[in-house]
Amino acid sequence: MNGEKRVTDDIFWIGGSDRRLALFENIFPIPEGVSYNSYFIDDEKKAVFDTADITISDQYLENLKTVLAGKKLDYLVVLHMEPDHCALIGTVVKMFPEVTVVGANKTFAFMEQFFPEAANFNKLEIKEGDELSTGKHTFKFVAAPMVHWPEVMMAYDVTSKALFAADAFGTFGALDGGLFADEYDFERDFLDSARRYYANIVGKYGMPVQTVLKKAAGLEINMILPLHGPIWRENIAWILDKYQKWSTYTAETDDIAVVYGSLYGHTASAAESVAASLRAKTGKNVKVYDVSGTDVSYLIGEVWRCAKIVLICPTYNGGLYPPMEAFINDMIALGVQNRIFALGENGTWAPVTVKLMTDKLQTLKNVQILEQKLTIKSALSAGDAEAVEQFADAVANSRF
Repeated sequence: MNGEKRVTDDIFWIGGSDRRLALFENIFPIPEGVSYNSYFIDDEKKAVFDTADITISDQYLENLKTVLAGKKLDYLVVLHMEPDHCALIGTVVKMFPEVTVVGANKTFAFMEQFFPEAANFNKLEIKEGDELSTGKHTFKFVAAPMVHWPEVMMAYDVTSKALFAADAFGTFGALDGGLFADEYDFERDFLDSARRYYANIVGKYGMPVQTVLKKAAGLEINMILPLHGPIWRENIAWILDKYQKWSTYTAETDDIAVVYGSLYGHTASAAESVAASLRAKTGKNVKVYDVSGTDVSYLIGEVWRCAKIVLICPTYNGGLYPPMEAFINDMIALGVQNRIFALGENGTWAPVTVKLMTDKLQTLKNVQILEQKLTIKSALSAGDAEAVEQFADAVANSRF
């Protein structure tokens, strides 16, 4: 069954959605599924921008054949060489052996690593500022290195004022019939997934994203066409503002995330008590997460959203509770900045995790670690009530 969708009179979406894949990149849970976007230009010269993941190959190739309607394919433009977008390059070139494959120098280097036969493809190497005309449309290329691979290019269509944005402005989530962001309640249906996608996939590369946003500021953009998720044709300033915040590590809200580890429930009780006190003192939204029961990608998404992060961790084998250590290591790997951290610990005979967490978090740039800590010995008791209140006061009154 044909699944192509019309973006404009002569631009078509020919991608597909995968609702069966459990883990994106075999790491990140995607119960909401994911879309793989590819775009076809029906002009004097026929062009395709990127292919798709192997998991939707049948649908993708059927869509491509449908929009071509027996005509030849002139250009295959490769903006990003990650396998979820390039897996079908070899197949497409076999179908259309005279096609010209368009990409940057690094793109072709990567292409030959994935597809040795690419050494013999018809190639057109492009760089930033170069243009490609298909007739009515003229595409100007914009370099976007490390957003989030080094070869990434974007393409700006001077005619439609559409930005083909590669992995930028993407989101987890299958498309439920609609193609455009304004066909959904995006804040309800996609925002958490978009934030989680950005923080985990692109989050480390805030400075390169900032560079691209500055380039985009000089363009008149009527549409953003990402490689995952819905297309933007309205409220473009809204999603650009989100990317401005996310790429500068600016908290999206002043909410508080409380993340705890707990072997038998005692540290969990302390975390719940802290959360209740924080909500009463601040009136802010407080979210509580069990580090063992919440996939780290969701926790990272919350770090990007919330201004203050409370970590309460039991001592385990004289060190950090392993799931908490993994979470902190992920924050370090992704270069988290501009957050306030408050630390608590539990231990029956030698609680040491506040120091261990502090040592790790101090490697992050521009973070504030509160001096006030919470220490619980084995289980929360009435005698700890004052300590909990003092800890919550310190968090509530903290300012970056």
